[in-house]
Amino acid sequence: MQSPEIQRRVSRAVRVGALTIGGSAPVSVQSMTNTPTSDAAATLRQIDALAAAGAELVRVAVPAAADTQALGDIVKRSPVPIAADVHFHFQRALEAIDAGVAKIRLNPGNLGDRDQVRRVIRSAAGAGVAIRVGVNEGSVVDRSDPTRRAADQAKPLHELMADKLGEYLAVFQEESFDRLVLSAKSHDAFTTVAANRLIAARWPWPLHLGVTHAGTAATGAIRSAAALGALLAEGIGDTVRISYAGDPVPEVTAAWDLLAALRLRPRRGVDLIACRTCGRLQTDITPIVDALQHALAGVKAPLTVAIMGCVVNGPGEADSADVAVCAGAGKAILYRRGVRLRTIPADQIVQAVLAEVNDLAGQ
Repeated sequence: MQSPEIQRRVSRAVRVGALTIGGSAPVSVQSMTNTPTSDAAATLRQIDALAAAGAELVRVAVPAAADTQALGDIVKRSPVPIAADVHFHFQRALEAIDAGVAKIRLNPGNLGDRDQVRRVIRSAAGAGVAIRVGVNEGSVVDRSDPTRRAADQAKPLHELMADKLGEYLAVFQEESFDRLVLSAKSHDAFTTVAANRLIAARWPWPLHLGVTHAGTAATGAIRSAAALGALLAEGIGDTVRISYAGDPVPEVTAAWDLLAALRLRPRRGVDLIACRTCGRLQTDITPIVDALQHALAGVKAPLTVAIMGCVVNGPGEADSADVAVCAGAGKAILYRRGVRLRTIPADQIVQAVLAEVNDLAGQ
């Protein structure tokens, strides 16, 4: 039986270094370093780790001249295209372009001088650099004048974000610059979904999806899955970043898991399925799953492993998994691609599953 596929919104294709965003290209995964960019060695170590996890574009912050001075070395040695995150100083954008970045990110709420923006646009156009125009909930309200502030706050937030983006894009259109990626982010999943629906309907450029200030992995995973999952399932979105506080590498793993769950990208590594715990369990599978989660982390082959604790759902999961166990009291049945292999003691489940996975993965 053939499964339905998500029908993606057709957007313009934008080249970002060797990466294509939008058009018929697959939804790409990106992340951002949290090291001082001026520390090129530390930043490159993190970029390498992100790339190894599957990041296809990495953004770095450039708040100071020392950061853009380090960009040349970072760009030359990075295994993936580099985007420079520019907020308040247009000079940083010009320096980043000169350093060879593939993309810069501008925030309309933080860099509003139109003459400065035009200088950045013309420099990017000459260098073949893409620009992401990204509006954030925290910077769209005009606080320079009480009247404008009141007018902004009277609008629904998602409409305000789209309107502010449109005002900013007018400058790019006047300059005939179309190597654009757009984004609208909020910490609130509902607002993020509503804003991106509006933007997707108004403009043809590819969309970068993310939830800003999502929090720790525990909260960020839920907020990001709610917003990004809803949009991607509607066919909206061309590149994604899941944002967590702390080490950014798990962001990349989570993004790939989300895309794989929606069948938008092939899975990277093992999909570990474990049955819910209930009163039918005769073997405690929690420590088994924990041990396998750790042991299988280095396997890159797109395999499915099912650890089931009873006969209700176990046989069915075993049919569709590459490797599966159906556990009972002190023992388990081991399956490989639906074929029953043998019965094993419960204390040998981890070793038996690992042996089958490694054999299938050719490791």
